[in-house]
Amino acid sequence: MNDSVIRIDKLNLYYEKFHALKDINLDIPEKTVTAFIGPSGCGKSTLLRTLNRMNDMIPGTRIEGIVSIAGQDIYGDTMEVETLRKQVGMVFQQPNPFPKSIYDNVAYGPRLHGIRQKEKLDELVEQSLRQAALWEEVKDFLKRSALSLSGGQQQRLCIARALAVQPDILLMDEATSALDPISTVKIEELVQELRNRYTIVMVTHNMHQAARVSGRTAFFLNGVVVEAADTETMFSTPQDSRTEDYISGRFG
Repeated sequence: MNDSVIRIDKLNLYYEKFHALKDINLDIPEKTVTAFIGPSGCGKSTLLRTLNRMNDMIPGTRIEGIVSIAGQDIYGDTMEVETLRKQVGMVFQQPNPFPKSIYDNVAYGPRLHGIRQKEKLDELVEQSLRQAALWEEVKDFLKRSALSLSGGQQQRLCIARALAVQPDILLMDEATSALDPISTVKIEELVQELRNRYTIVMVTHNMHQAARVSGRTAFFLNGVVVEAADTETMFSTPQDSRTEDYISGRFG
């Protein structure tokens, strides 16, 4: 297993009085796809959102324990959230392009971080769209509104937008659940290509997808990580009967 780039120790998260995550201990290896699986409401998206502090935006959220990325406690006093979100990009369930041109969507993050030279922006836009397997489809009309793209193209644009600030980690929260099967295949192929360059953590309801694209899988139930292992091991010989019941379709 690769070195862990994300370490989660004794993490507890509360929304007001609701105990959403309970004593989570989890290491996430570098440059690997790690899938979070489990039934709805089990805590997998909540944990994903702790990795770039998206839960900070929800009133009444309280966190105990440590989440460290590359050795730095991301909830520590010295961590700037803007810096963290540059390092840890995120793609959401519903494609959410800005109502701007395709070019301006991808250039948005780099501009926010102070890149102004047209040559450098052009280079980043092309590179990010190529990495998101979208360049060939949009290169002749970059000034067109991003909202004119299909749903699958919009989601790949959102991936390009996340990659444009050159993060180390990419979080994907059910990034294909709103897409048609052909678009889903394209995103899965894209994840396979990106995994050698980025650490990818994905939440998915689709166990077949987890089996196809991830190297590690963590199974969640009622706010607890029941089991985490290499994906092949998890699906062939789960250690916990609850994992086996979920994977075999007895519940969920």
